[in-house]
Amino acid sequence: MALEGSKWKEGLVSIVTPVYNGEAHLAGMLDSVLAQTYPEIEMILADDGSEDATLQVAESYRERFAARGYVYRIVQAPHRNASSAINAGLPYVTGEYLIWPDSDDVLEPESVARRVAFLESRPQYQCVRSLSYYFDESTKERLDKADEQRGDLSREDLFWDILESRTFVCCGCYMLRSEPFFHIYPQRHIPEYDVGQNFQMLLPFVYRHKCPTIREELYGVAVRAGSHSRTGLTQEREEKRYAEYEMLVDDIAEICGMEDEALRQRITAWKAARRYRISLKYRRWRETLRALGQLHRCEGFRLGDAVKEVIWAFFVKGWVAEKVYTYYRKSNCRKNRKIAEAGAVGSEACEVIPGGQGGRPGITCAPARHSSPGKSGP
Repeated sequence: MALEGSKWKEGLVSIVTPVYNGEAHLAGMLDSVLAQTYPEIEMILADDGSEDATLQVAESYRERFAARGYVYRIVQAPHRNASSAINAGLPYVTGEYLIWPDSDDVLEPESVARRVAFLESRPQYQCVRSLSYYFDESTKERLDKADEQRGDLSREDLFWDILESRTFVCCGCYMLRSEPFFHIYPQRHIPEYDVGQNFQMLLPFVYRHKCPTIREELYGVAVRAGSHSRTGLTQEREEKRYAEYEMLVDDIAEICGMEDEALRQRITAWKAARRYRISLKYRRWRETLRALGQLHRCEGFRLGDAVKEVIWAFFVKGWVAEKVYTYYRKSNCRKNRKIAEAGAVGSEACEVIPGGQGGRPGITCAPARHSSPGKSGP
């Protein structure tokens, strides 16, 4: 186990991958690591208490990793969640660079080498990301559609773009320098939540540091039936996830040392927009109105727009909601973005959220930027 304060091994890339019941897909990830063109890799596989043959599959790779000259560690932890498994692996990180791909995805052969070369040639950056592609796990064919939008790839201040879903959080695309990462988490322990690990790993880092994009698809995301991210949720579970995300983001704001009132207000607007969406989906009208009121108070939504949203929510259904409402939201958002670019306080950036139960539409909004969060931080 790495000791706190020990010197990072120059050039070494530490890969920490959490896995749970991955016997059917883990080999694909491990094979892609062994296929890397980069010579210095430390593979840390953190098992989250798997109940299938995951550990047997993992153990079968020891000789292959040794023959490749890569460090290979299997860390076992009681079953809890992916963030807990990540925490089991973080104490063993010794590399200068850190990535944390999912166990069912794959790295392109040049994925590690391209990102290391970028950071080595640009010491002013503490992290970098690549693009991803999606593929069908059973057929291995690439898919045209993606779960996340790429957004404006010229942007390097990514905290709000990631939080507000304007760009991707795809975990295996990002590479961080280990030293500044563990400056944020000196105890080598991220907040543990059932909703995942990527916000904890990424948001406090990009709050402090710029993150440019290598415009190459160096990471493959597997699409498979029954995966954690694509499993349908009951209303109770979905509402629980929404609440956990709110608590997680509050934790992240504390880790970032986010004391500016305008930035705190923006976090409040983010939470209110999510509450509006989930309340509208399950037709909890009182909570819907309360969320709209909160958005208006924090300048995430104008009163006139709130009234229009109520009209859409209560009275408009079917084809009109699906077609006309979508056009209305897009045109309204374009108008508001122009206002925001002109520097008007209280303008918002919005995007259309597909209708939930009953085909009803929703929104997500955030007030205009009042500062540049990615340039500085505590």
